[in-house]
Amino acid sequence: MKINLQALDGSAKGEIELPKIFAAPYRPDLIQRVYVAVATHSLQRQGRNPEAGERTSAESWGVGRGAARVARVRGKGGQRSSQAAGVASVVGGRVPHPPKAETTVRKEVNQKERRLAIASAIAATAQKEIVSLRGHKVDGVNTLPIVVVDDVEKLSRTKDLLNLLAALNLTADLERASGVRKARSGKAQMRGRGVRSGRGPLIVVSNDQGIGKAVSNLPGVEYVLARDLTITHLAPGSHAGRLVIWSKSALEALSKPLLEVGEAIAA
Repeated sequence: MKINLQALDGSAKGEIELPKIFAAPYRPDLIQRVYVAVATHSLQRQGRNPEAGERTSAESWGVGRGAARVARVRGKGGQRSSQAAGVASVVGGRVPHPPKAETTVRKEVNQKERRLAIASAIAATAQKEIVSLRGHKVDGVNTLPIVVVDDVEKLSRTKDLLNLLAALNLTADLERASGVRKARSGKAQMRGRGVRSGRGPLIVVSNDQGIGKAVSNLPGVEYVLARDLTITHLAPGSHAGRLVIWSKSALEALSKPLLEVGEAIAA
């Protein structure tokens, strides 16, 4: 399968042969399963101190005093004395069923399944219908995937990157991504995740020669090296069809085992 190679001004600059991985079948079920498994690899297990809420001198008064037999703090005259403690559902008591750090939260997935899911997600980036269903504005795009010359890796100014996106008719999708901005409060804001924006185009390159600096100023636009490409980049939220801009050398820099998946499917 051949596709046009585009220059930075949007003009055609010859044709290139796409890797056979772009002919992989679309498997949304496999993509979701692998995405969930990979997402658990960044989770940190939580737990509670087994003695939390039980470090107290509380004991039951027994019967015959006209009071419930719940354990109460010993002593007289203190603010805490005679109050229920050491049991669940009371002020300062223990948690009934707290999370345990021994719980297994990490999920594993077979290596072949993970590679097939990435191959399927890569193939989905070449199907305009799937990309549109994900929410991207690609009405002005003639063909997918979008492959540009290697000069895109040297863009270090945001202005030049904006001109490239305009030449590729992706301004509408950039406005959509930047317009979906949500301010979050609470723990998210305290931990540096106070603003959430939409997902715009993903730029896949073989080397970062300045493109990372240009991308950092555009909300929703991301870049990744071809050797670091994962299912989380291609299918955020387990939804395939990410709008991807490939550099010519990025297609050649994909890992050999991943390209072999496409060869096996084509065979």
